[in-house]
Amino acid sequence: METVWFKLLEILIYVVIGVAFCFIGYKLVELKFKKDFKLTEEVDNNNKAVGIMLGGMFVAIGIIMSGVL
Repeated sequence: METVWFKLLEILIYVVIGVAFCFIGYKLVELKFKKDFKLTEEVDNNNKAVGIMLGGMFVAIGIIMSGVL
């Protein structure tokens, strides 16, 4: 029973770390292009390139989470 709780805690830690790094990456990209455009506005304007980039960030979260399982 202890191994199940340990594994769940380990998964939770990896998820938090993965989401934190993706959030930091999102904010860094947003800061870099602050003068030109905002990512959320570009997604609302159906900018496919920004959507693909954000999708890649979410795929990265999935890869990080699957590495722990």
